[in-house]
Amino acid sequence: MTMPAPDLRAAPSAPVSADAGAGAVRRWLDRPRPTWWQEALLLLGMLLAYDVIRLAATDDLGVALRHAGELLDVERALGLHVEATLNSAVAGHRWLEVAASYWYAALHYTVTPAVLVLLWWRRPGEYRRLRAALVVPTAVALVGYLAYPTAPPRLVAGYTDVLLATSDVGWWAGHGGGVRGASQTVNQLAAMPSMHVGWALWCGLVLAHLAPRPWLRALALAYPATTALVVVVTANHWVLDAVAGAALILVAWAALVRRTAPLAAPRPRPAGPAA
Repeated sequence: MTMPAPDLRAAPSAPVSADAGAGAVRRWLDRPRPTWWQEALLLLGMLLAYDVIRLAATDDLGVALRHAGELLDVERALGLHVEATLNSAVAGHRWLEVAASYWYAALHYTVTPAVLVLLWWRRPGEYRRLRAALVVPTAVALVGYLAYPTAPPRLVAGYTDVLLATSDVGWWAGHGGGVRGASQTVNQLAAMPSMHVGWALWCGLVLAHLAPRPWLRALALAYPATTALVVVVTANHWVLDAVAGAALILVAWAALVRRTAPLAAPRPRPAGPAA
């Protein structure tokens, strides 16, 4: 009795997905949203870490002014050095100074939490992914404050500190929007990158993502554009600070929101003989 010859052909191996890593990240980001109190504790911890690390950065003004000079050299080469022109256009016009100061000092810490709450409530399935696009760039920015302390324009001769000029009508004492009586808790040299612009852009992208109509999406994106203008005219950031803050958010959005978005459900096949 002859035995059948064994089949020496290798069995096909299971296909390995090139997106296995992205799939794992997608599954992690698509976990159910945390409870409101868990999320509140997490965000409170993030804000505390944000302030503590900002304060841990060097307070060497000489180093920070040298870095500001390096940024200015790059801006001049690129034709982006418009800070002095915009700052002088607002300085001395009281209503413009007050409006810009309130925008800078009030919206950064009010609009962002409000958008997080709205996102948690309206899009629970997307919450982790969209929140990660805010948290990750913020963590990178903190490293930037430690590694590259930069003096803002208001600490450079020739610029008007608009918030300081309007401190009599608000709760701030100038010094980057610090609360009066506690300005020493604000890191004066955390200019690069501008997370005022970064957080505002994140808010604009989320609101545009949620908006049902084109005009609402345009209105949502006007918020970061206005914030970018405000941080420059108040002499709190250089143009490249704003560019860097926006770039961090856009890269995180592309990697964590667009790339890891849930796969679309398969389209139903038509019934009938053709199926």
